[in-house]
Amino acid sequence: MTSLPTRTVGPFTVSAIGLGCMSLSHAYLPRPDAASAERLLRHALDAGVTFFDTAALYGFGANEELVGRALGDRRGEFTLASKCVLAEIDGQRGLDGSPAAIARVLEDSLRRLRVDHIDLYYLHRLDPKVPIEESVGALVRAKEAGKIGAIGLSEMSAATLRRADAVHPIAAMQTEYAPWVRNPEIAVLDACAELGTAFVAFSPVGRGLLAGGVGPDGVPEGDIRAAMPRFAPPHLAANLALVDRLRALAAEAGRTPAQLCLGWLLGKGDHVVPIPGTTSIAHLDENLATLAFDWPADLIAAIDSLFPVDAPSGPRYARAMQAQVDTETFAGEPLA
Repeated sequence: MTSLPTRTVGPFTVSAIGLGCMSLSHAYLPRPDAASAERLLRHALDAGVTFFDTAALYGFGANEELVGRALGDRRGEFTLASKCVLAEIDGQRGLDGSPAAIARVLEDSLRRLRVDHIDLYYLHRLDPKVPIEESVGALVRAKEAGKIGAIGLSEMSAATLRRADAVHPIAAMQTEYAPWVRNPEIAVLDACAELGTAFVAFSPVGRGLLAGGVGPDGVPEGDIRAAMPRFAPPHLAANLALVDRLRALAAEAGRTPAQLCLGWLLGKGDHVVPIPGTTSIAHLDENLATLAFDWPADLIAAIDSLFPVDAPSGPRYARAMQAQVDTETFAGEPLA
């Protein structure tokens, strides 16, 4: 097993780049077959990744089953993260942050993952019908029962983080963060640094677009990104022009666009841990190679200058998904 540079997430020391497992069985198309997905997970562990992120929502449990099946015999070699609140309810994506629902989803996750303990367990979204203190309280009880090791939040604001942290220390805040999604810089990134909360950056290469994984024809029907305005006309063409500029900068720096995105994130603070997802072993190795490079301040600044907060065209989420996000928005930011 290769050794990679590390960062701290709560009580855990993890590889400075983790692996988001979602795309192996959820949201994006095409998806790999089970054997290919298992092979990628085991390759990631062999390559030094020690931070694996899944959720009850992904594939309505199929992703947790995949991770448990592929990595169960090596459980002691990595930090395991999963999430509740967003999950399957009557065959549909549902939101329920009540203590009873959290306890039920956790039991299902433990069974699917083939474990009796999940290292880091997130509230996947804020349920506006349930005070955050009640949802966090349910996780405190799960921790006291030995079923989880640390508590995290996802896509929540600095104000919500502070309320949650007053109940119990929050080990990690997971939110989308990439050169074209700068919202964490409004307040959450600094709040995490102040409270000692790790910031886990999901979709760090723009859901594949910033890495060159999306062309002018967009994404296949049925891919979750097809419902995200930035991936569809009239916005897609403008955003691909941003990618061209990023590609040129990457070529000048002798790096790939994905590596520029990951290096940029790693330079935003020692408490930032990106978790890119991929279905390709070659892309996984490309991502991890980022850790072997130096990232001078002038290169980080050049990436910043390519992506002012108003650079992307279109809202980040469609209306229904935006309604489930508690993160801060910029003045004038388009919201579906």
